[in-house]
Amino acid sequence: MRQFDQQRPNLARMYDYMLGGTDNFAVDRLAIEQLAELVPEAVPLARANRAFLQRAVRYVAAAGVRQFLDLGSGLPTQGSTHEIAHEVDPGARVVYVDHDPVVAAHAKALLANVGGAVCVEADLLDADDVLARAGAFLDLDQPVGVLLVSILHFLPDSARPGRAVARLRERVVPGSYLVISHATTMGRLEDEERARGVYRSSSGGGADRAPSEIRAFFGEFALDPPGLVQAVDWRPDRPKLVGDWALPSSLMAGVARKIERPSSG
Repeated sequence: MRQFDQQRPNLARMYDYMLGGTDNFAVDRLAIEQLAELVPEAVPLARANRAFLQRAVRYVAAAGVRQFLDLGSGLPTQGSTHEIAHEVDPGARVVYVDHDPVVAAHAKALLANVGGAVCVEADLLDADDVLARAGAFLDLDQPVGVLLVSILHFLPDSARPGRAVARLRERVVPGSYLVISHATTMGRLEDEERARGVYRSSSGGGADRAPSEIRAFFGEFALDPPGLVQAVDWRPDRPKLVGDWALPSSLMAGVARKIERPSSG
């Protein structure tokens, strides 16, 4: 297995640290400390994002889906997709996808003794290649839960992520779900630019989008209630209580379903 570069922060390891994991190095922890000084809500938002993923996976599994494609997944630790899906059905199958060969190698090692979950190295911008690789483990003639959780905002418009997501929507069968969370403009432009500087020094960049731009990723899929909302407000496990962290409207999330179109004949 290729070794992580311990001299440069890595997004997957940074995220693991924010979630309380141990698969990270001092350089990753330092990067998060710098980020938290600029954006104090960064760590709570990361945890809110993971909580959203967990609620969304349970929701999609409750709808009968037993296959999940987790794109840009990073390291499968700290309550990841396969753990939640297997709580619902131990027979559920999960494919994690990451384009970073070192992250993918580490993920494969973490999953070596886990049944029903694998990691493949692929670029989500090449949807056909992703599905070809995932098709060795998933039945693409059956519904799939496609997860793009906190990944699209690391892809600039010049990479044409909308085209890749549209291809994924086209290829999956009716009854499939698309799960997205995405950073949106916070309004503190100076702090945002400094935060992007932290990310640029790591293995990723940053590209916030307006809610209307995030909505476009869902295309013709039907958003299930409550629609595209703050991640913390998407089907929360409990009502907000006095004293809860008041997260800003900087992380939008939604879950949408592909509906069978009536034949024109």
